[in-house]
Amino acid sequence: MAVIRSVASPLNCQTTCVCASDIISCPKKELSFVPSGLPNYTAVLDLSHNIISRLRAEWAPEPLKRLHTLVLSHNSISFVSSEAFLLTPQLRYLDLSCNKLNSLEENVFSALHRLEVLLLFQNQIERIDRTAFDDITLLQKIYLSHNRVTRFPLELVKDGEKLPELVLLDLSSNRLKNLPVHQLKILPAWLSNGIYLHGNPLTCDCDLYGLFWNWHVRQLASVMDFQEELLCQLYSQPRPPSQTTNVFLLNRSDGLNCSVVREAGMEAYLGETVILNCDSKQKSVNQVWVTPSNEWVQAQPNRSAGNRSISVLSDGSLQIRPIQVEDRGTYTCYAQGELLNETLYVTLTVFNFTQHVHQDTLNTAYTTLVGCIASVILVLIYLYLTPCRCWCRPGNRGQGEDRESIHSSVLSATPNHETTSDKAALSRHVAFLEPPGDLHGQNGKLKPNGSQEVPVIKGSPLQPQTPNRKLSDPGSISSVFSDTPIVV
Repeated sequence: MAVIRSVASPLNCQTTCVCASDIISCPKKELSFVPSGLPNYTAVLDLSHNIISRLRAEWAPEPLKRLHTLVLSHNSISFVSSEAFLLTPQLRYLDLSCNKLNSLEENVFSALHRLEVLLLFQNQIERIDRTAFDDITLLQKIYLSHNRVTRFPLELVKDGEKLPELVLLDLSSNRLKNLPVHQLKILPAWLSNGIYLHGNPLTCDCDLYGLFWNWHVRQLASVMDFQEELLCQLYSQPRPPSQTTNVFLLNRSDGLNCSVVREAGMEAYLGETVILNCDSKQKSVNQVWVTPSNEWVQAQPNRSAGNRSISVLSDGSLQIRPIQVEDRGTYTCYAQGELLNETLYVTLTVFNFTQHVHQDTLNTAYTTLVGCIASVILVLIYLYLTPCRCWCRPGNRGQGEDRESIHSSVLSATPNHETTSDKAALSRHVAFLEPPGDLHGQNGKLKPNGSQEVPVIKGSPLQPQTPNRKLSDPGSISSVFSDTPIVV
């Protein structure tokens, strides 16, 4: 009996299943295994409400290349092999809801390259391997509600690389406590519109409030349809350890007093390339833009005016390059789709200067700073490190009757190890001459034709070899002021 139960029974379209052309329906027949002998033209296979516990590669011994819908809901499936779908390459709809799966293992669905809809709700899933959804780039909808998921699978929506066609991710009624709010805020509206998070024990904070408030302003279905079920756990000292409250009540004083979030416009600087996004709730819609000057721009080849162009990109965004001051204002995007039409507004602010400082400006600033520092250093050196004035040696002062009228100092330029005679030969004498009394009244000047003789510095080794010369001689000094130093 044990051997008989372990072998799949052959397909019986009279008593066990209903066979209608390419549709085979076998619900509520208490089947433990998938019937054997399925025809290769089978397109739809319904095995719901049975007692199947495992899904291995043997369930389809022959390729089922036409099978596009497989319903296995309301069974007792706790294990799905990664090789279970190798022979069903055209499968587009897979229903594994209401089973006993507790995890999604590595590459469990990677063989389903054409899968579009995957139903996994009402299981016991706690862990989702990061590679579970690899290589199924056509997947559009994933239903994971009513499970035990504790981590938001950010890899499914981040950058749109793993699942570029995904438009619905239902994670409602799980065990999520924290969300990657900053990553969810930057998702396009057509994807956020299908991310359902209600019924989770989320932790209350103002970032969470800002996320759902922004979605509420955009009238996204994931918030508008389940607004009353968006609850979070509020932790505060005066209250019990946790209190459940609605996310949209966190702006009240008895909540967290979160501020209302306003949608910010876009800012740009002169000369930049600006891209304005038409963040529609639908994907693959037709966008038409209207500029602040009431010009209509559609998805056509670039309209150019010299080095300037404004055009609609392939994703519906409006590109302006280079941006100018007159480009500021409110831009209107009309998104036209099959289900609804949307009108979106984007406010652009243009600053009348460039954002980046050129390298030449930085070089000039550093050069000026270095020059100022060098000037300060030179002034300090001049003030504090110049040689002190040396007083004349007593032995070199003049002796005799002219001693009181001659003030001199010696500036020696010879090294200390030279002899006294060498110093005398190379020294300089600075003398200050006082005019005689009979020259007073001429503002300190000597008479041009006077007969005053050049005084002799007594005791100086530098005695003139020529006769005394008059100050009026052509070779003499033409003008001598009072207390004027003369180098002799």
